[in-house]
Amino acid sequence: MSQQLQHDVLVIGSGAAGLSLALNLPGHLRIAVLSKGDLANGSTFWAQGGVAAVLDDTDTVQSHVEDTLNAGGGLCHEDAVRFTVEHSRESIQWLIDQGVPFTRDEHASVDDGGFEFHLTREGGHSHRRIIHAADATGAAIFTTLLAQARQRPNIELLEQRVAVDLITERRLGLDGDRCLGAYVLNRNTGEVDTYGARFTVLATGGAAKVYLYTSNPDGACGDGIAMAWRAGCRVANLEFNQFHPTCLYHPQAKSFLITEALRGEGALLRLPNGERFMPRFDPREELAPRDIVARAIDHEMKRLGVDCVYLDISHKSEDFIKSHFPTVYERCLTFGIDITRQPIPVVPAAHYTCGGVMVDDCGHSDVPGLYAIGETSFTGLHGANRMASNSLLECFVYGRAAATDIETQLDQVSMPRALPCWDASQVTDSDEDVIIAHNWDELRRFMWDYVGIVRTNKRLQRAEHRVRLLLDEIDEFYSNYKVSRDLIELRNLAQVAELMIRSAMERKESRGLHYTLDYPEMLPEAKDTILTPTR
Repeated sequence: MSQQLQHDVLVIGSGAAGLSLALNLPGHLRIAVLSKGDLANGSTFWAQGGVAAVLDDTDTVQSHVEDTLNAGGGLCHEDAVRFTVEHSRESIQWLIDQGVPFTRDEHASVDDGGFEFHLTREGGHSHRRIIHAADATGAAIFTTLLAQARQRPNIELLEQRVAVDLITERRLGLDGDRCLGAYVLNRNTGEVDTYGARFTVLATGGAAKVYLYTSNPDGACGDGIAMAWRAGCRVANLEFNQFHPTCLYHPQAKSFLITEALRGEGALLRLPNGERFMPRFDPREELAPRDIVARAIDHEMKRLGVDCVYLDISHKSEDFIKSHFPTVYERCLTFGIDITRQPIPVVPAAHYTCGGVMVDDCGHSDVPGLYAIGETSFTGLHGANRMASNSLLECFVYGRAAATDIETQLDQVSMPRALPCWDASQVTDSDEDVIIAHNWDELRRFMWDYVGIVRTNKRLQRAEHRVRLLLDEIDEFYSNYKVSRDLIELRNLAQVAELMIRSAMERKESRGLHYTLDYPEMLPEAKDTILTPTR
């Protein structure tokens, strides 16, 4: 039997953004944090590099702001950038207070006013400002925040819960647009439960799984973006999909990212013959922003007809490599690659969704009572290209800001009345799941081929034609069969793919992560691509 549940705050997503918000809400609120798989399955756990923040006395807010604006290709919203950077130090201090074990600087003299934690540098940054926990920062942050959440009796952590759709007043035929909660598939029972909530928060991550090759875990299907779109929210800049330049290239290595911090510490990109190539593409060489490095690698691979290029840090000492990059060292060693002696084969892979659900500086969307935080959202911080390690910072800053905003409204918003249960009376069990698998594979392949690192009008038109046919097939399947995680994710991924394609077709220029051979120049005026759903 399906259940009716009520919470003050429903948080869909259990990563850095969702847990930060939950932990910053008042302790008397009843909070549900949903994970569609195991709690650790999101992107946060796998983040390696660290968190960008102004922490050292030699660094400034203005410098971090300028670096972010420069990386963003003229599309960053300066107010959002400044808001995020100005709240960076307090966000890091909050993480330290929670007990996150950041790597300490053994040479720092705290008595003389030095910063006690080690800071590294990554592409696009003019200073060392990346605080990290060796090369497993995401795991350290997630584990710490999860332990804190488990100690809070008011926070329910619910695994194997897949959000199907948001419940709004408009969906129920009522006056108004407010979000009242969500329908959620409980994978343990197979039933779709009804969650009513005073406030609903989308913290579901990005949509990089729309591409065939990605650094993201399997759950990065754009669920929050698709649900928000269907609920009436605008989305922005979904043509800007960041491809991380360096993912491990090995037939048995699935989605393993080689952290940008290697290049920050002197790793060099080489062709199969050992020749360096980044000096030919940008004066910043290996420390150029990710879009430039990814395009350079893509160009060289296509020019030479090779499957990968190589990232080489073997000129550093063995002790340095093992102490700074233990996770990368151990993982590569399992595939027979000793990074202290040989270069790492790497390829670009889809990594981060820079666009998303449009929100204000409190994470509030167009729909009353609905928030979007983290990679699901579009705050204006990243512009046309996200600068390294700003993404985790955005999770903490906006997670805490959304929690504060919710707290100010508690006296004004009551619990929604009993909501109608999910109606599964007209559907049957599917005996054609092969259709889901086929459509999933086709979608990711044509997105990689036609809406990848380099685009053309013809490629985008082909992608648009295919995705519309897929959406029709998926809609028919969804209408006739019981929902499953695979079907829900495919439906959401196809919807976000269509929004990405539409956004890319509207941008008649090359800027940041959107590069098209038909419009190779950048227009003099920078404008966001904003899509508005029809109601």
